[in-house]
Amino acid sequence: MMSRSYTNLFELASGEAPLPSSGFGRAAKKLSRVATVPGVLSELDDEGFSSDAPSSVSQEHMIIVGNQLPLRVNKRPDGSWNFSWDEDSLLLQLRDGLKEDVEIMYVGCLKEEIDPKDQDDVAQHLLENFKCVPAFIPPELFSKFYHGFCKQHLWPLFHYMLPLSPDLGGRFDRSLWQAYVSVNKIFADKVMEVISPDDDFVWVHDYHLMVLPTFLRKRFNRVKLGFFLHSPFPSSEIYRTLPVRDELLRALLNSDLIGFHTFDYARHFLSCCSRMLGLSYQSKRGYIGLEYYGRTVSIKILPVGIHLKQLRNVLDLPETESKVAELRDQFHGRTVLLGVDDMDIFKGISLKLLAFENLLTQHPEKRGKVVLVQIANPARGRGRDVLEVQSETHTTRERINKKFGRPGYKPVILIDNPLQFYERIAYYVISECCLVTAVRDGMNLIPYEYVICRQGNDKLDETLGANPSTPKKSMLVVSEFIGCSPSLSGAIRVNPWNIDAVAEAMDSALVSADAEKQMRHEKHYRYVSTHDVAYWARSFWQDLERSCRDHVRRRCWGIGFGLGFRVVALDPNFRKLSIEHIVSAYKRTKKRAILLDYDGTMTLQSSISTGPSSEVIEIVNSLCQDPKNVVFIVSGKDRVTLTEWFSSCEKLGVAAEHGYFFREDKDAEWETCVVVPDFYWKQIAEPVMKLYTETTDGSTIETKESGLVWNYQYADPDFGSCQAKELLDHLESVLANEPVTVKSGQNIVEVKPQGVNKGLVADRLLTTMKNREMVPDFVLCIGDDRSDEDMFEAITRAIAAPSLSPVAEVFACTVGRKPSKARYFLEDTTEILRMLQGLASVSEQHSLNNVTKGIQKVVIE
Repeated sequence: MMSRSYTNLFELASGEAPLPSSGFGRAAKKLSRVATVPGVLSELDDEGFSSDAPSSVSQEHMIIVGNQLPLRVNKRPDGSWNFSWDEDSLLLQLRDGLKEDVEIMYVGCLKEEIDPKDQDDVAQHLLENFKCVPAFIPPELFSKFYHGFCKQHLWPLFHYMLPLSPDLGGRFDRSLWQAYVSVNKIFADKVMEVISPDDDFVWVHDYHLMVLPTFLRKRFNRVKLGFFLHSPFPSSEIYRTLPVRDELLRALLNSDLIGFHTFDYARHFLSCCSRMLGLSYQSKRGYIGLEYYGRTVSIKILPVGIHLKQLRNVLDLPETESKVAELRDQFHGRTVLLGVDDMDIFKGISLKLLAFENLLTQHPEKRGKVVLVQIANPARGRGRDVLEVQSETHTTRERINKKFGRPGYKPVILIDNPLQFYERIAYYVISECCLVTAVRDGMNLIPYEYVICRQGNDKLDETLGANPSTPKKSMLVVSEFIGCSPSLSGAIRVNPWNIDAVAEAMDSALVSADAEKQMRHEKHYRYVSTHDVAYWARSFWQDLERSCRDHVRRRCWGIGFGLGFRVVALDPNFRKLSIEHIVSAYKRTKKRAILLDYDGTMTLQSSISTGPSSEVIEIVNSLCQDPKNVVFIVSGKDRVTLTEWFSSCEKLGVAAEHGYFFREDKDAEWETCVVVPDFYWKQIAEPVMKLYTETTDGSTIETKESGLVWNYQYADPDFGSCQAKELLDHLESVLANEPVTVKSGQNIVEVKPQGVNKGLVADRLLTTMKNREMVPDFVLCIGDDRSDEDMFEAITRAIAAPSLSPVAEVFACTVGRKPSKARYFLEDTTEILRMLQGLASVSEQHSLNNVTKGIQKVVIE
């Protein structure tokens, strides 16, 4: 198949690529749009040939990627294949939530293995008739991917099962991980065959494809990409045991929007990002976002719903009505409790049976009157754990029936053969209570289906002999460890491990008054009927559009290798500082102001030796010796330390403690930028900080002349962040009437006099030079962290002010590619020093030329 992304432009140019067929009408649209991009070809970025110009294509497109395509596959007697839509597939059902004019394409595997010689024909047929792109995975590779890494590593771990022994989930196998990555790469290649990156949204589903976002982001930096996890996300204590934990987190963060069913799952993910990647999140106007290299990765919390139309259509079937009548007669005079679960270790079937046994033991009057019908769907995985669950379930069922059964009465009816959907629906209709006691489950829509079926319709009411005008009733007993539990506020929530509590919940559900059952049912029905799968899909689509809104105006760079790849997204005016450009400007200017941060700019913050190197001292002295320059070091360090470090730089100006202390050169007296008559407020703030230091292991207090800093860099990230928020509130409260500012920063909470920041140094320097009739025509300001942004802002503000020459060359430069108010960046301290050395060389050459001229003048005279 031909790629609509036009990655093989050389083939197209040489005429070797196949011509687009009628089934690929969008390719022609892509060509016409590319042809209208303004500017020269070399100015386009590396995302194929995508442009920042708006697309001329009005129709919206969505590529939905899942492990399996939403298709049913059957082989005909003649050996040919028959394909049809799988109406039970969530990927198909979510179409109802998207706009009618949205063109949807699916990428995924087929449920049957296709002979390699038939794969091209099948792929063409599915593309033309179903808009599906099949990913054909070799059987051995698929087994390692799905039954290996997905089912032996990810699925157990995400359900809180640690591989403490080879029998429990299996130890980490690097070859299975490689298979997982390989399959994700195959999926990425299939998406690339059909994607139009300027137009298409991509929605990836579930834990099978967690590294797919990295492959797509690497190829198309501005791809509009959403990911939804349909399983639980474990707490950081569980997740951190995974050897490839960082790779999976970084891969997910290459999405624009990440969706979870519950706040708990999202909270665990955010905690992992904080603890393992050092990322913090912010909540603004109801939206949660993670700042990741200039991109905002949005977090979506919304449980999926059911397909109401499909369910109601099945309720209307005559087969359903007949099955309800059959079950009505079968259980006449008895109350039915219903369980519907997959036969796996996390669904808690055996715990449910034990609780029912406890119920019959504690309440003998219910024997013969209450029946538990347990529908056990075939397990999706395979292995010894599935066989053990089956054996335990059958053994428990037989014991209970032998203990409490009698002729004509079996307390437990286990149905482990596949049922038609309408048959399952019929069991919902006649059951008084539905029991979902999974010990861990991502979502589980069984309670939602049960509520809708209990609402029923007029025909079913007639079959059951119920008055249609009578309010409907239902009862739910649900585990507190499943994703749908928070949304079912009328359910009886239980800890499935507490057998006695589950038995009591069963009894409560049976003996509750009809009015209470009706009230609970009405509450659930109102929620389930309004939060269906269409609502879920529509909400995710809207948030994905919002998350990708700024893509077009951002400049993007890809950095990192392999699964460590990520995209840096920056303002289009933000660019790398050309050393040749700044040296040229430096040569032709006469009055220069240079402001340099120290930590992280002149030296690495992680450096063992924090003092300046001989190279730094030499460069600074060369710049200071030039009479055209006024040079300042602006640092958060205290003045004693800075005086000691730069004692050999006699003409260097120094601003200490973020600008509170200020001196123009070594011989000048220290001044303060802000007048602070008294620091009495320290006596209020310090005891509060000490209180939090004592209760937060790893935190420290740094005492400065102008302020106090509480540092929690070495504390537990979550607890430290929580304590920092509390400390911030506490300090703001007790210092509300004091002339101070309380600010939080990267792992710190700081109290300092109002108005103190590095921007004051820049303002004062430029004003002083203007007053001395030295209006700067060259300004260089370099810094690396948040405190330096005040300097950048002051420099930018001064461009339009009389404190700078109208033709001044202004260079505000940050260290590294990251969001900043600076216009330029250099990659690291090495490049900073190389650039400064270039400027120093110009000054040295100028000084040498002056000396030479002086000597020549003496000789002539």
